[in-house]
Amino acid sequence: MLQFQVDSGKCVQCEACVKDCPRGSLRRKEGTPEAIATECLECQHCLAVCPAGAISVFGLNPANSLPLSDGAIPSRQQMKTFIRGRRSVRRFLDEDVPAALIDELLADLAHAPSGCNARDLTFSIVSGRKSMAALLGKLIQAVETKLLAGEIQADFVTEAVAAYRQNGTDAIFEGAPHLLVISHGEKAICAHEDVVLALAYFELLAQSAGLGTTWCGMVKFIADMMPEVGGWFGLAPNTYFYAMMFGKPAVRYARTVQKDSAARIRRIDFA
Repeated sequence: MLQFQVDSGKCVQCEACVKDCPRGSLRRKEGTPEAIATECLECQHCLAVCPAGAISVFGLNPANSLPLSDGAIPSRQQMKTFIRGRRSVRRFLDEDVPAALIDELLADLAHAPSGCNARDLTFSIVSGRKSMAALLGKLIQAVETKLLAGEIQADFVTEAVAAYRQNGTDAIFEGAPHLLVISHGEKAICAHEDVVLALAYFELLAQSAGLGTTWCGMVKFIADMMPEVGGWFGLAPNTYFYAMMFGKPAVRYARTVQKDSAARIRRIDFA
């Protein structure tokens, strides 16, 4: 249910909500906005754009939203430093991330963009070194079976298995205490893009909280060779997913790197 409501005592009749509705589902009637259609993207633009906090939708109270006042958004320089300073972390402390912090990060992650605002993603978490160690052992054993049968021939996978068997080295999860697996549901319009966008947002959220992250391409590669691996995470067959390791970093970087030359720019003018 849309549950579009207006506090007439607060409404300044600016029509900001009417003008900003992507579906044109609102109109102004006798000075007060009203819903004229049930079709809705559930974007909450109307709630967000109202300068007076007069709009409620889906039973949500605008007073519970975070204010976007001056200084609430990181500055251009802060974002520049943050993006340039982002690092993949492969050294982690022997500590778990508090569950409350993980829950908070995932609640924030629910605000990441998705195609048509479908928001049909599942965030699966493997938490704790004991659980991660068990997953690693299970993965190594399954991969060994495929290697012996000649069904996987990638050198980096062979090397990862050998390192684990020889000295217990974890070349798959790098000793991370947590793994986030993001997968799409049936309602996802842009399934691949939604998954990758969500992971990119999680990486920034996690690093802003002082955590280290690394995209776990090894698990995705193995799962592509061994579809049953997806089932370990509760995924239905043919469900696209990607994964990211995270935890408290055991390394601190002192400066950004310099990759400006990698910006391949093509300017196109259709005028």
